[in-house]
Amino acid sequence: MIAAAAKMGLDAFVFTPEDVEDRSGRIHALIYSPDSRSWIRRWVRFPNVIYDRCRIQRSKRFDQLLAFRKRYAHLTFLNRPLRNKWTIYRALWRVPAFRDHLPVTRLYQSSEDVSVMLVKFPLLYVKPINGTGGRGILRIEKQRNGTILLQGRDHRRRIVSPKRISRENLSSELLQWDMNGDKYIVQQGLNIKLPNGRVHDYRMLVQKNGSGEWEVTGCAGRVGPSGSITSNLHGGGRASTMNNLLRQWVGSEAKIAQIRETAESFGIAVAKHLEATYSALCELALDLAIDRGGRVWLLEVNPKPAREVFLRAGEREVYRRAITRPLEYALWVYRQKGPDRQGRTGQRSRSRSRVLPGAGASVGPGIGSGVGSGVGSGKGPGSGLRADSGANSAAPVSLVSDSASGKELRRWYEGED
Repeated sequence: MIAAAAKMGLDAFVFTPEDVEDRSGRIHALIYSPDSRSWIRRWVRFPNVIYDRCRIQRSKRFDQLLAFRKRYAHLTFLNRPLRNKWTIYRALWRVPAFRDHLPVTRLYQSSEDVSVMLVKFPLLYVKPINGTGGRGILRIEKQRNGTILLQGRDHRRRIVSPKRISRENLSSELLQWDMNGDKYIVQQGLNIKLPNGRVHDYRMLVQKNGSGEWEVTGCAGRVGPSGSITSNLHGGGRASTMNNLLRQWVGSEAKIAQIRETAESFGIAVAKHLEATYSALCELALDLAIDRGGRVWLLEVNPKPAREVFLRAGEREVYRRAITRPLEYALWVYRQKGPDRQGRTGQRSRSRSRVLPGAGASVGPGIGSGVGSGVGSGKGPGSGLRADSGANSAAPVSLVSDSASGKELRRWYEGED
């Protein structure tokens, strides 16, 4: 994304709340050099536009992010934290038109919630409300002989060996499941196994464009590895084009076209509703399931999506658009501020202005606590992007501490699948 920003006349950089020097109003940012393929530190001024790439999680870094956003609330953030799976589900359920696309879901409070759901549905998923990447998910399926099959992934994404239990032992098994102190939801399961037994789903990316409008950038298929209950790429899944996967699943080209039209209309409607509910958003990933009848289901919403699935599916042009659209949108936001290009920090921009990444919490050792992108108003400590007056837009950039390894940096920059 930083390389793409440079081609658009933008300078992108990364920072965390710990990189901010409050007294001088500067940020000690990480700048990536495509030529040397290395990261360097540079002092920059505060941005005008910030893209927060932080995930909601219980950590010191997330607390630092919240403090940063409170202290610098006068800055322009492209997005805000989108809350957890349960809150999002309830927000969407309030819209009658969405309900046919939402698996029945309830907050897990005891094993009784699972027992009640199993009466209605033969397959359930138990998920952490703030989980990502397929971690901590338990699959519960009723068998014809009356037993229950348990499968899952632990909190380190490792596949848990399948286990068959009696209905009477379900409660004790749930008590033993490592919930890591998190809250969970119980969700109606869908039969999305391909003929080879592997689960599959679809990742749809919906983004704001250079005119401030929501657009579907692309949708790709994901197929999980053998024995996995999830399809996440970081959990060993593989990517496919949506059409190729749908041909295996529903066959008919006419049906595929109908599914795509329904999915795209639904995706944009969801993005508009969540933005109206939670305010500023600039991109969302919708994880979709398609049942055998061609019905589109929303499994979950990811507000800090990765883009790698399109590259792995061989859709390079979609991948390119997925990177440049947030830049174009950030520049559009910047231009809405008026011809004087007054920075939100009260500083007036020079002729060459910056789009900078903002603050966000990180998930790995050595990774800083903030992420963002925005248009900056001058020089000083910071991380972000700069935009020429004729450039297109600002990119979302993650914040990473200088102790992060290159692998961790790339992983955080891309976001987790």
